[in-house]
Amino acid sequence: MYQPVIGLEIHSELKTKSKMFCSCLNNPDEIKPNTNICPICLGHPGTLPVINKEAVKKVIKTGIALNCRISEYSKFDRKNYFYPDLPKGYQISQYDMPLCGEGFLEIEGKKIRIRRIHLEEDTGRLIHENNYSLVDFNRAGIPLMELVTEPDISSGKEAREFAQELQLILRYLGVSEADMEKGQMRVEVNISLMDLDRNPRVLGTKVEVKNLNSFRAVEKAVEYETKRQEEVLCLGKKVVQETRGWNDIKGITVSQREKEEAHDYRYFPEPDLPPLYNSKEFIGGIKIEIPELPSEKRKRFKKEYNLDKKVIEVFVQNKDLSEYFEKVASEFNPGLKKEDFLKLVKLATNYLVTDLLGLMKGEQFIEEKCKIDPENFAEFISIIKEGKISSKIAKILLEEMFNTGKDPSQIIKDRGLIQLVDEDVLKKVIDEVLKENQLAVDNFKAGKVTAFQFLIGQVMAKTKGRANPKIVSDILKAKLTRG
Repeated sequence: MYQPVIGLEIHSELKTKSKMFCSCLNNPDEIKPNTNICPICLGHPGTLPVINKEAVKKVIKTGIALNCRISEYSKFDRKNYFYPDLPKGYQISQYDMPLCGEGFLEIEGKKIRIRRIHLEEDTGRLIHENNYSLVDFNRAGIPLMELVTEPDISSGKEAREFAQELQLILRYLGVSEADMEKGQMRVEVNISLMDLDRNPRVLGTKVEVKNLNSFRAVEKAVEYETKRQEEVLCLGKKVVQETRGWNDIKGITVSQREKEEAHDYRYFPEPDLPPLYNSKEFIGGIKIEIPELPSEKRKRFKKEYNLDKKVIEVFVQNKDLSEYFEKVASEFNPGLKKEDFLKLVKLATNYLVTDLLGLMKGEQFIEEKCKIDPENFAEFISIIKEGKISSKIAKILLEEMFNTGKDPSQIIKDRGLIQLVDEDVLKKVIDEVLKENQLAVDNFKAGKVTAFQFLIGQVMAKTKGRANPKIVSDILKAKLTRG
């Protein structure tokens, strides 16, 4: 029996104004190639790099959020290798003294250990066309954070969940957008199989998988590569130590290059940069800037609002929506009993998560772009709870608020949407419906329950959704059982 042993290497582009070692604009989305460049990020002789303090702070902030030990002393190193997208012929990175180490991230109750988080500069971008290649150096020199886990992950699902939770944390901290489609977050997977029957403490040959540009690809690549290695071993063959790429279309990993031994990058201390001394005061100042993190929000939303897991996850995934929801909840009468408050909260979450997001047609909720302010949304929920409008009218009202931003009470008044509760008026409407739908009446008397719902629907249609459903049901039932 084989057990997959998985470690992740995750690179994230940091959200800073300028690049890592120069004042060029940090804008990896710049369309025009080789625009944000200078002699420093192009590696011209005689130029001197300067450390971007904000990038250092962002890495330390991430380390604190991930329970890491923050190094009081750190330094940069030169990682030497040649590649067309590396203008200096070496990359300024960190080797033996990273900024952060020995942390962990908890996934579904399991602690995935983090070996290190270090800071380096990104490379340029290669564009391959026909029989030649072009280099765009706009990305060269952008602050890049690399996180390396211990081999504590044991499935593709776990690897995906780790990467997703890390992305959330980076966004909550404001250190990176971590958009995988844009290359702002890149995941590489190291996989080996452990033979639980023969050598349960010995790791098998490690294979690295690259080109993972989505969370789905991370999970599927691990699943495929685990199965591939298992088949190789079952045939009595040896797994080759190599780098493989992920073919998303075919859903397979493909060999890129063999790695008989670890590559020697000839690391040595970067002579043009001073060592970093991170005082306790400096680290403490960063620590107080850390906001509520996703795991903390999950616990608080359960405790304060008693929301179910799926709804909480919607709010955790959309930070703006969760903040809007809390503003709505704060508008409810503070003198309410806890149980009445929670009923309003549940009603609000239903309309937020289902109806409001439905009106947005798949777009991300951004409060600044939403025309309904929290006070009006809270009033809308209170109107529903008080029974002033039916659920059908509520949907019409919400759409009108969404499109215009108007006050719900004003829309109800202008459009005559107030719920119809006058029993004399409703009896007349019901009599008309019964007269027009004799077949449904006969079906109900014959025991067909669906006929009753049909008749209620006809009443609601005649009143354009304004009739109070409970009063309609009571009157209709009385008339049908009498007749």
